[in-house]
Amino acid sequence: MKKYLLPLAITLSALSVSASAAFYSVYGLSKLFAGASLQVIIMAGSLEVAKLVVASLLYQYWNKINKILRAYLAIACIVLMFITSAGIYGFLSGAYQSTATQSEIVEKEMAVIEMKRERFEEKRFELREEKKQLNTSVKDLRMALSNPSQVQYIDRESGQLITTTSSSARRSLQKELKNSTIDRDKISIKLEAVTDSISKLDIAVLNKETSNEAERELGPLKYISELTGKPMSQVINWLLLLIIFVFDPLAISLVVAANFAFDQIRPKEKKLYKPEKNWIDENEEVKMSVPEGKEFNKPYPIPDLEEEEEKRMNIIGQNGNDGLHYENNELKEKIEELKNNINRIKSQGWMGSTLTAKIKPYQDKIDKLKKDDEENQITY
Repeated sequence: MKKYLLPLAITLSALSVSASAAFYSVYGLSKLFAGASLQVIIMAGSLEVAKLVVASLLYQYWNKINKILRAYLAIACIVLMFITSAGIYGFLSGAYQSTATQSEIVEKEMAVIEMKRERFEEKRFELREEKKQLNTSVKDLRMALSNPSQVQYIDRESGQLITTTSSSARRSLQKELKNSTIDRDKISIKLEAVTDSISKLDIAVLNKETSNEAERELGPLKYISELTGKPMSQVINWLLLLIIFVFDPLAISLVVAANFAFDQIRPKEKKLYKPEKNWIDENEEVKMSVPEGKEFNKPYPIPDLEEEEEKRMNIIGQNGNDGLHYENNELKEKIEELKNNINRIKSQGWMGSTLTAKIKPYQDKIDKLKKDDEENQITY
């Protein structure tokens, strides 16, 4: 059972990676051709299945398939890998674009809020300056009216301090004090309204920042962009290319690896010779024999028929029985002569590679004679 664990694990990995790659590819292609999404899904799904079958077919029958068909299937498998990669790229780039669009919308909304806040800040600054001036005016008027017997005030045109006991001047200053106080109160109300508006805008900005899921999703990419000094679009393209060049090629590699793993654990078939039926009568007794004077399963030189018959008859006349009782003396003499030549060369004092080169032709002849002798033997 243990020997099946790794092949099964490879197969499950191949199926999971292939299925996810097929899903992303089919979904991405359907988005690219949204006008006929159903037709594209059917077409791309069938191509994904065919790609896995072709990969297994090429591995199992590489040496048996016609060369032209094999080349076409290999090219088709590679092209399908590129199509799958294009579909995955379309799916992932579409997902990124959706997130990036949401983030851009939120950023634009926050920019509009910031513009409003800046205008309210300017308005608040103006109101504060105006209130400050009114506070100074009210303070001066109250000081001028503080003495009940006389009135002291600074003339706006000449800038001189004027002291008078005129009741009309007192009434005029009192009226001016009243108007200044009213204006100051109105400005205070406007200032509070502007401040409340700025606070609401600050809360709106805070809510946008905390609810911006797209910004958090793009956070790592922004960090990479800041780290590399490259724009976000270039960073995401690099990342997508890395993914697609690993995804589908890995799926195909795992399919081939699964085929290889199962081939390794599959028991080897032993092809036994099976005779045809009824080639021999089952009830017939089969007798095996060897020529007289020969031993079973022992090699003998193949004789020339005419010379062998004559020699055999001569030997029979000498020994009084059948069979071959001679040896190939001529072969022995040739081998002995070649060995004597080798010994003669060795005795001349040659050493190393020179000695090997000189005796090699003779040794080759000896080996050839022995091989020819073995081929010219018959075994009964």
